[in-house]
Amino acid sequence: MVDGKSSAGEGGSLAHNPPAVSVRGLWKVYGPNPLSIVGSPDAKLSRSELRAKTGCTAAVSDVSFDVAPGEVFVVMGLSGSGKSTLIRCLTRLVEPTAGEIFLDGEDISKATPERLRELRRQHFSMVFQHFGLLPHRKVIDNIAYPLEINGMKKAERHARANEVIELVGLHGYAHAFPEQLSGGMQQRVGLARALAVDPQVLFLDEPFSALDPLIRRDMQQEIIRLHRELGKTMVFITHDLSEAVKVGDRIAIMRDGAVVQIGTPEELVANPLDDYVANFVRDIAKSHVLTLKYLARPAMPGDEIDGPEPSQARMSCA
Repeated sequence: MVDGKSSAGEGGSLAHNPPAVSVRGLWKVYGPNPLSIVGSPDAKLSRSELRAKTGCTAAVSDVSFDVAPGEVFVVMGLSGSGKSTLIRCLTRLVEPTAGEIFLDGEDISKATPERLRELRRQHFSMVFQHFGLLPHRKVIDNIAYPLEINGMKKAERHARANEVIELVGLHGYAHAFPEQLSGGMQQRVGLARALAVDPQVLFLDEPFSALDPLIRRDMQQEIIRLHRELGKTMVFITHDLSEAVKVGDRIAIMRDGAVVQIGTPEELVANPLDDYVANFVRDIAKSHVLTLKYLARPAMPGDEIDGPEPSQARMSCA
């Protein structure tokens, strides 16, 4: 457990329940004849080589992973690594070129437009870097907007909005307009709006990148608190490893559209698979991440033991 987070992904062992989100062989290729790139030898070329040879760019390249119920799964990478395209594919804001995306066992990559609208209204919500608040609506009506779209009566949706206002720390601001709020408060409104429909899965695409460092830290703590209280499954996109370590149960690191390594913060810091991952984690203080099992080693012959040997300790306690 890091910074009080849940331990859904500790030790790399997920819950035995079926995944909340399951991604299999996901591709997003831009350019002419994108399906010809999927699984082809050309897909192994660097991005610049692929573009020069085929005119295509593989923004997401054969990505697979599972997210356990109640897990905070962080996807991170440098700018252009494909992380934001990935999350847009998961919500079908961008149509994948190939692959499968299962939400609670349902393949949403095959969902009709009508079913997709239903899923977006009731089953998953999205929070983005740019808040997208309606400037002419008060906080309570911004939060209640998805409930209004779902046909809920005004009294009921305001009652639900007031519940979420209290949950995210916006007490006293229900009748303020967005322009009267700080950036951090506006993002709380965006977060409350996403939570209003009580979604099964919450997708967050670099939600705090536009915030000042101190406000960003407060919002990270807010995500940790909300996750502890609500237990929502979250897929969280960031380019900041310290943020990923702070909020994530497990982290997937992306490079050039592909996932390089997936693991808990402890696993990534203790056992990076290559230099790319090692460079990511080198500035993280190991003492803030690693637990004793990663630091201890078995006793070797000849090692001095400070204190009585186990047999002596048992005799003294008899």
